[in-house]
Amino acid sequence: MLACVRTAAVYGIEACTVSVEVDVSFGLPGITMVGLPDTSVRESRDRIRSAIRNSGFVFPEHRVTVNLAPADIRKAGSSFDLPIAIGVLAASGVVTRRNVDDVLLLGELSLDGGIHSARGVLPIAAAARRERFSGLLLPRPNQAEASVVRGLELFGVRSLDEAVSALNDPAAFRGAHAESVVAPVPAGLARADADFADVHGQVLTRRALEIAAAGGHNTLMVGPPGSGKTMMARRVAGILPALVFEEALEVTSIHSVAGLLGAGHGLMSQRPFRAPHHTISDVALVGGGQNPRPGEISLAHHGVLFLDEMAEFNRSVLEVLRQPLEEGCVRIARALRTVSFPARFMLIGAMNPCPCGFHGDESRPCRCTPQQIARYGARLSGPLRDRMDLTVAVAALPARELSSAESSESSASIRERVEAARARQLARDGALNARLHGRALRSRTRLDSDARRLFDRALTQLALTARGHDRVLRVARTIADLEASDGIVAEHLGEALQFRGE
Repeated sequence: MLACVRTAAVYGIEACTVSVEVDVSFGLPGITMVGLPDTSVRESRDRIRSAIRNSGFVFPEHRVTVNLAPADIRKAGSSFDLPIAIGVLAASGVVTRRNVDDVLLLGELSLDGGIHSARGVLPIAAAARRERFSGLLLPRPNQAEASVVRGLELFGVRSLDEAVSALNDPAAFRGAHAESVVAPVPAGLARADADFADVHGQVLTRRALEIAAAGGHNTLMVGPPGSGKTMMARRVAGILPALVFEEALEVTSIHSVAGLLGAGHGLMSQRPFRAPHHTISDVALVGGGQNPRPGEISLAHHGVLFLDEMAEFNRSVLEVLRQPLEEGCVRIARALRTVSFPARFMLIGAMNPCPCGFHGDESRPCRCTPQQIARYGARLSGPLRDRMDLTVAVAALPARELSSAESSESSASIRERVEAARARQLARDGALNARLHGRALRSRTRLDSDARRLFDRALTQLALTARGHDRVLRVARTIADLEASDGIVAEHLGEALQFRGE
């Protein structure tokens, strides 16, 4: 007998529906799977057999053929367990409906019939809504995540037995589990323990990070160890505005595909902050693998990617950042298809000026030779440095400032200015200044006569590239927005040039 149920497969952060056709016919007992299943799907045969028997049902002692259509797309992951098991039970007559084509199913089975949470539930729910499914049968821990998508009836189940009950008698299942539907908990990181009020001094660096946050600019901090580079970078997320709905949907989808959302969590409410270790590989940074998963740059989408000890990263790892920094996405090509992950992040780097760390420090002598200093600085290539909008030298604090009891400006105060500047940019252009290009950039960065003369001299003296020329204008535009100025004057441009260090 033949049965058909519907599920979905996730590619990148998009999902496409898959038909699971199950045929139970006379022949030698066994399960045959076709339709490009990968190893994790083929291994589900043993889980499904044990789950069905341990749930009190009878596994058919006949030949079972499972077809996953469309057959030209590779199926990966353990969330196909539940749809295949339901298909077997429907073909055996346990599930009264042979064609479950209005409800999309997903979930991983344990041997006792329990259902574990799945990855990528949010993009799957969005696909179900887009393709006009009426409901989604999914693991109970993922129900809050799926509830972000309106217009779907959700059946959150904890076991195979509950899944059968939900399909055979939906009305009774709704009545028995009505109290289990809870509002999703916003997922995000608390800001209370990371406040700029804890940072003493460092006025110039604080100003640079405020400008970077206001315009979404990339920033490089160079200074001796213990000068506060890492401390300040970890507080940047606290001065960024909360995610708007469209941004939150994208960010949550990426974290859902990566399996980083906890049970019961809904939309991400705060911008992500990612700080990978310097031993990270290029695949872990940009994403990839046989079944491509998002990397750190995509997990930092609409947030901050912090590279501490940036000069210690493998050069090949740093160089893969160049294209995503320009395009805001990363494309991973495989034999069967190309997957695209969004990667619109704000890059913050921190590094020492030399191997010993004290080059230029007045209180401690540097022990490095000029050749060692040059080689250390060359670990960041010229093209990568050219993509940093602001470069700031972070000096070591004097002892009197370290022991000062005077508190600095709080993150909440800085965030108010950042939000106001971003609001001006979005109202004017619909995008942050860091994303202005071409005609939009030229029309928004017209300089007065004094600023033009200053910029002409700087172009010659600093030998700016075309990319550097545009990035200075973008930073100047952000400084003007922080001052609520419609035009760019010489003071705005001069401050932007001050941060164009090499």
